[in-house]
Amino acid sequence: MILVTGATGNVGAAVVAELAAKGEPVRAFVRDATRAREHLGASVELATGDFEDTASIARALHGVDAVFLSSADHPQKVAHETAVIEAARAAGIQKIVKASTVGAEAGSLLPPFDWHGRIEDNLRASAIPSVVLRSYYYMTNLLASAEPVRQAGKLFAPLGEARIAMIDPRDTGAVGAAALVTDAYNGKILDLSGPEPVTYEQVAEELSRVAGHTVEFVSIPDEAARQTFVQMGIPGWLLVHFEHMFPLLRSGFIAQPTDTVRAVTGREPRSFATWARDHAAAFRG
Repeated sequence: MILVTGATGNVGAAVVAELAAKGEPVRAFVRDATRAREHLGASVELATGDFEDTASIARALHGVDAVFLSSADHPQKVAHETAVIEAARAAGIQKIVKASTVGAEAGSLLPPFDWHGRIEDNLRASAIPSVVLRSYYYMTNLLASAEPVRQAGKLFAPLGEARIAMIDPRDTGAVGAAALVTDAYNGKILDLSGPEPVTYEQVAEELSRVAGHTVEFVSIPDEAARQTFVQMGIPGWLLVHFEHMFPLLRSGFIAQPTDTVRAVTGREPRSFATWARDHAAAFRG
Protein backbone atom coordinates (compact mmCIF):
# COMPACT_ATOMS: atom_id res chain seq x y z
CA MET A 1 0.00 0.00 0.00
CA ILE A 2 1.26 3.47 -0.93
CA LEU A 3 0.09 6.61 0.88
CA VAL A 4 0.01 9.86 -1.10
CA THR A 5 -0.13 13.10 0.87
CA GLY A 6 -1.16 16.31 -0.85
CA ALA A 7 -3.24 13.97 -2.99
CA THR A 8 -5.56 16.60 -4.48
CA GLY A 9 -2.70 18.89 -5.54
CA ASN A 10 -1.38 18.94 -9.10
CA VAL A 11 1.51 16.58 -8.39
CA GLY A 12 -0.19 14.41 -5.78
CA ALA A 13 -3.22 13.79 -7.99
CA ALA A 14 -0.90 12.79 -10.83
CA VAL A 15 0.89 10.31 -8.56
CA VAL A 16 -2.45 8.79 -7.52
CA ALA A 17 -3.53 8.46 -11.16
CA GLU A 18 -0.22 6.91 -12.24
CA LEU A 19 -0.23 4.39 -9.39
CA ALA A 20 -3.84 3.44 -10.05
CA ALA A 21 -3.02 2.93 -13.72
CA LYS A 22 -0.19 0.59 -12.68
CA GLY A 23 -2.62 -1.41 -10.53
CA GLU A 24 -0.82 -0.41 -7.32
CA PRO A 25 -2.87 -0.14 -4.13
CA VAL A 26 -2.96 3.56 -3.24
CA ARG A 27 -4.39 5.54 -0.35
CA ALA A 28 -4.88 9.32 -0.49
CA PHE A 29 -4.42 11.44 2.64
CA VAL A 30 -6.98 14.25 2.34
CA ARG A 31 -8.80 16.79 4.47
CA ASP A 32 -12.07 16.88 2.51
CA ALA A 33 -13.27 13.43 1.48
CA THR A 34 -16.11 14.75 -0.70
CA ARG A 35 -13.84 17.04 -2.70
CA ALA A 36 -11.19 14.33 -2.94
CA ARG A 37 -13.69 11.80 -4.22
CA GLU A 38 -14.78 14.20 -6.96
CA HIS A 39 -11.17 14.93 -7.86
CA LEU A 40 -9.62 11.47 -7.60
CA GLY A 41 -12.49 9.18 -8.55
CA ALA A 42 -14.45 6.51 -6.78
CA SER A 43 -11.85 3.74 -6.72
CA VAL A 44 -9.13 5.45 -4.64
CA GLU A 45 -9.00 4.64 -0.95
CA LEU A 46 -9.19 7.79 1.19
CA ALA A 47 -7.71 8.51 4.61
CA THR A 48 -9.19 11.68 6.06
CA GLY A 49 -6.98 13.77 8.28
CA ASP A 50 -4.81 16.81 8.71
CA PHE A 51 -1.05 17.39 8.90
CA GLU A 52 -1.50 18.98 12.33
CA ASP A 53 -3.39 15.94 13.63
CA THR A 54 -0.66 13.39 14.34
CA ALA A 55 -3.22 10.71 15.22
CA SER A 56 -4.78 11.03 11.76
CA ILE A 57 -1.34 10.70 10.18
CA ALA A 58 -0.68 7.52 12.17
CA ARG A 59 -4.04 6.08 11.09
CA ALA A 60 -3.33 6.88 7.46
CA LEU A 61 0.03 5.10 7.67
CA HIS A 62 -1.43 1.86 9.02
CA GLY A 63 -0.55 -0.98 6.67
CA VAL A 64 1.43 1.32 4.36
CA ASP A 65 4.77 0.40 2.79
CA ALA A 66 5.76 3.65 1.06
CA VAL A 67 4.79 7.34 1.14
CA PHE A 68 4.69 10.09 -1.45
CA LEU A 69 5.31 13.25 0.55
CA SER A 70 3.86 16.49 -0.77
CA SER A 71 2.10 19.52 0.71
CA ALA A 72 1.25 23.08 -0.20
CA ASP A 73 3.87 25.80 0.29
CA HIS A 74 3.04 27.48 3.59
CA PRO A 75 4.99 28.67 6.67
CA GLN A 76 3.96 25.43 8.43
CA LYS A 77 5.31 23.24 5.64
CA VAL A 78 8.39 22.06 7.54
CA ALA A 79 6.34 21.12 10.59
CA HIS A 80 3.70 19.37 8.47
CA GLU A 81 6.04 17.24 6.39
CA THR A 82 8.37 16.52 9.29
CA ALA A 83 5.38 15.19 11.24
CA VAL A 84 4.78 12.71 8.42
CA ILE A 85 8.45 11.71 8.35
CA GLU A 86 8.51 11.12 12.11
CA ALA A 87 5.29 9.11 11.99
CA ALA A 88 6.62 7.11 9.04
CA ARG A 89 9.78 6.26 10.94
CA ALA A 90 7.72 5.09 13.93
CA ALA A 91 5.54 3.00 11.62
CA GLY A 92 8.49 1.31 9.90
CA ILE A 93 7.74 2.75 6.47
CA GLN A 94 10.13 1.37 3.87
CA LYS A 95 10.40 4.38 1.55
CA ILE A 96 9.50 8.05 1.17
CA VAL A 97 9.49 9.86 -2.16
CA LYS A 98 9.44 13.61 -1.55
CA ALA A 99 8.22 16.30 -3.94
CA SER A 100 10.78 19.09 -3.62
CA THR A 101 12.09 21.93 -5.76
CA VAL A 102 15.25 22.71 -7.66
CA GLY A 103 17.24 25.11 -5.50
CA ALA A 104 16.14 23.51 -2.22
CA GLU A 105 18.63 24.42 0.51
CA ALA A 106 18.23 25.11 4.20
CA GLY A 107 18.91 28.80 4.83
CA SER A 108 17.96 29.93 1.31
CA LEU A 109 16.63 33.48 1.00
CA LEU A 110 13.64 32.06 -0.89
CA PRO A 111 11.25 30.71 1.78
CA PRO A 112 10.02 27.62 -0.16
CA PHE A 113 13.62 26.71 -1.06
CA ASP A 114 14.54 26.96 2.61
CA TRP A 115 11.52 24.90 3.70
CA HIS A 116 12.17 22.14 1.19
CA GLY A 117 15.86 22.11 2.11
CA ARG A 118 15.09 21.72 5.80
CA ILE A 119 12.59 18.93 5.10
CA GLU A 120 15.13 17.14 2.90
CA ASP A 121 17.64 17.37 5.77
CA ASN A 122 15.07 15.89 8.15
CA LEU A 123 14.30 13.12 5.69
CA ARG A 124 17.96 12.18 5.36
CA ALA A 125 18.36 12.22 9.15
CA SER A 126 15.42 9.82 9.51
CA ALA A 127 17.39 7.04 7.77
CA ILE A 128 14.24 6.03 5.85
CA PRO A 129 15.19 5.08 2.26
CA SER A 130 14.13 8.04 0.16
CA VAL A 131 14.02 9.67 -3.24
CA VAL A 132 13.87 13.46 -3.68
CA LEU A 133 12.22 14.97 -6.75
CA ARG A 134 13.51 18.49 -7.39
CA SER A 135 11.17 19.87 -10.01
CA TYR A 136 11.76 22.95 -12.11
CA TYR A 137 9.17 25.71 -12.54
CA TYR A 138 5.70 24.19 -12.97
CA MET A 139 3.71 25.00 -16.09
CA THR A 140 0.63 25.27 -13.88
CA ASN A 141 2.09 28.50 -12.46
CA LEU A 142 0.76 30.07 -15.67
CA LEU A 143 -2.79 29.54 -14.43
CA ALA A 144 -2.27 32.50 -12.06
CA SER A 145 -2.11 34.67 -15.21
CA ALA A 146 -5.27 33.26 -16.76
CA GLU A 147 -7.52 36.21 -15.92
CA PRO A 148 -5.48 38.95 -17.67
CA VAL A 149 -4.94 36.59 -20.60
CA ARG A 150 -8.69 36.01 -20.88
CA GLN A 151 -9.80 39.57 -20.33
CA ALA A 152 -7.05 41.65 -21.92
CA GLY A 153 -4.94 39.28 -23.97
CA LYS A 154 -1.90 40.22 -21.86
CA LEU A 155 0.65 38.05 -20.10
CA PHE A 156 2.54 40.14 -17.55
CA ALA A 157 5.76 39.03 -15.84
CA PRO A 158 9.17 40.55 -14.98
CA LEU A 159 11.00 37.91 -17.00
CA GLY A 160 12.31 39.57 -20.16
CA GLU A 161 13.94 36.93 -22.36
CA ALA A 162 14.37 34.38 -19.56
CA ARG A 163 14.51 30.79 -20.81
CA ILE A 164 12.77 28.34 -18.47
CA ALA A 165 12.69 24.56 -18.89
CA MET A 166 9.34 24.40 -17.12
CA ILE A 167 7.71 21.06 -16.34
CA ASP A 168 4.16 19.72 -16.39
CA PRO A 169 3.30 18.51 -12.85
CA ARG A 170 1.89 15.35 -14.42
CA ASP A 171 5.44 14.40 -15.40
CA THR A 172 6.66 14.93 -11.85
CA GLY A 173 3.82 12.66 -10.77
CA ALA A 174 4.87 10.00 -13.28
CA VAL A 175 8.44 10.04 -11.98
CA GLY A 176 7.17 9.93 -8.40
CA ALA A 177 5.02 6.88 -9.11
CA ALA A 178 7.91 5.11 -10.80
CA ALA A 179 10.24 5.86 -7.89
CA LEU A 180 7.71 4.45 -5.44
CA VAL A 181 7.53 1.03 -7.08
CA THR A 182 11.25 0.40 -7.61
CA ASP A 183 14.34 0.67 -5.45
CA ALA A 184 16.50 1.82 -8.37
CA TYR A 185 16.39 5.47 -7.30
CA ASN A 186 16.68 5.09 -3.54
CA GLY A 187 19.06 7.67 -2.09
CA LYS A 188 18.99 9.83 -5.22
CA ILE A 189 18.02 13.43 -5.88
CA LEU A 190 16.32 13.69 -9.27
CA ASP A 191 16.19 17.05 -11.08
CA LEU A 192 13.07 17.20 -13.24
CA SER A 193 12.42 19.54 -16.16
CA GLY A 194 10.36 19.79 -19.29
CA PRO A 195 11.80 18.91 -22.72
CA GLU A 196 13.08 22.37 -23.66
CA PRO A 197 13.50 25.89 -22.35
CA VAL A 198 10.83 28.37 -23.39
CA THR A 199 10.57 32.14 -23.07
CA TYR A 200 7.42 33.94 -21.99
CA GLU A 201 7.25 35.29 -25.53
CA GLN A 202 6.91 31.69 -26.71
CA VAL A 203 4.43 31.00 -23.93
CA ALA A 204 2.28 33.89 -25.18
CA GLU A 205 2.44 32.52 -28.72
CA GLU A 206 1.23 29.10 -27.59
CA LEU A 207 -1.52 30.63 -25.48
CA SER A 208 -2.61 32.66 -28.52
CA ARG A 209 -2.99 29.42 -30.48
CA VAL A 210 -5.14 27.69 -27.90
CA ALA A 211 -7.09 30.67 -26.54
CA GLY A 212 -8.45 31.78 -29.90
CA HIS A 213 -7.23 35.36 -29.49
CA THR A 214 -3.90 37.15 -29.52
CA VAL A 215 -1.94 37.04 -26.29
CA GLU A 216 0.89 39.54 -25.86
CA PHE A 217 3.72 39.09 -23.39
CA VAL A 218 4.51 42.29 -21.51
CA SER A 219 7.76 42.22 -19.54
CA ILE A 220 7.36 44.56 -16.57
CA PRO A 221 9.96 45.91 -14.10
CA ASP A 222 10.45 44.08 -10.81
CA GLU A 223 9.06 47.02 -8.83
CA ALA A 224 5.88 47.12 -10.90
CA ALA A 225 5.43 43.39 -10.28
CA ARG A 226 6.01 43.90 -6.57
CA GLN A 227 3.39 46.66 -6.37
CA THR A 228 0.90 44.42 -8.16
CA PHE A 229 1.53 41.57 -5.74
CA VAL A 230 1.13 43.92 -2.76
CA GLN A 231 -2.20 45.15 -4.15
CA MET A 232 -3.28 41.54 -4.58
CA GLY A 233 -2.58 40.95 -0.89
CA ILE A 234 -0.31 37.97 -1.35
CA PRO A 235 1.40 36.66 1.83
CA GLY A 236 4.68 38.24 2.83
CA TRP A 237 6.64 35.02 2.38
CA LEU A 238 5.42 34.72 -1.21
CA LEU A 239 6.35 38.33 -1.92
CA VAL A 240 9.89 37.61 -0.70
CA HIS A 241 9.99 34.47 -2.84
CA PHE A 242 8.98 36.35 -5.99
CA GLU A 243 11.47 39.15 -5.35
CA HIS A 244 14.30 36.62 -5.45
CA MET A 245 12.82 34.13 -7.92
CA PHE A 246 12.34 36.38 -10.95
CA PRO A 247 15.99 37.54 -11.06
CA LEU A 248 17.04 33.89 -10.69
CA LEU A 249 14.91 32.91 -13.66
CA ARG A 250 16.33 35.75 -15.77
CA SER A 251 19.84 34.55 -14.89
CA GLY A 252 19.22 31.19 -16.57
CA PHE A 253 18.85 29.32 -13.29
CA ILE A 254 16.67 26.60 -14.87
CA ALA A 255 17.30 27.10 -18.58
CA GLN A 256 19.08 23.79 -19.08
CA PRO A 257 16.70 20.81 -19.34
CA THR A 258 17.43 17.41 -17.86
CA ASP A 259 16.60 14.00 -19.34
CA THR A 260 15.39 12.55 -16.04
CA VAL A 261 11.71 12.22 -16.93
CA ARG A 262 12.52 10.19 -20.03
CA ALA A 263 15.15 8.10 -18.24
CA VAL A 264 12.81 7.18 -15.38
CA THR A 265 9.46 6.82 -17.17
CA GLY A 266 10.55 5.80 -20.67
CA ARG A 267 8.58 8.63 -22.26
CA GLU A 268 9.34 12.21 -23.17
CA PRO A 269 8.12 14.95 -20.83
CA ARG A 270 5.16 16.97 -22.05
CA SER A 271 5.91 20.12 -24.02
CA PHE A 272 4.45 23.48 -23.09
CA ALA A 273 2.37 23.31 -26.27
CA THR A 274 0.77 20.09 -25.01
CA TRP A 275 0.11 21.57 -21.58
CA ALA A 276 -1.42 24.70 -23.15
CA ARG A 277 -3.78 22.62 -25.30
CA ASP A 278 -4.86 20.60 -22.29
CA HIS A 279 -5.60 23.77 -20.29
CA ALA A 280 -6.93 25.93 -23.09
CA ALA A 281 -10.30 26.53 -21.43
CA ALA A 282 -8.64 28.51 -18.63
CA PHE A 283 -7.28 31.06 -21.11
CA ARG A 284 -10.20 31.49 -23.52
CA GLY A 285 -12.20 34.72 -23.33
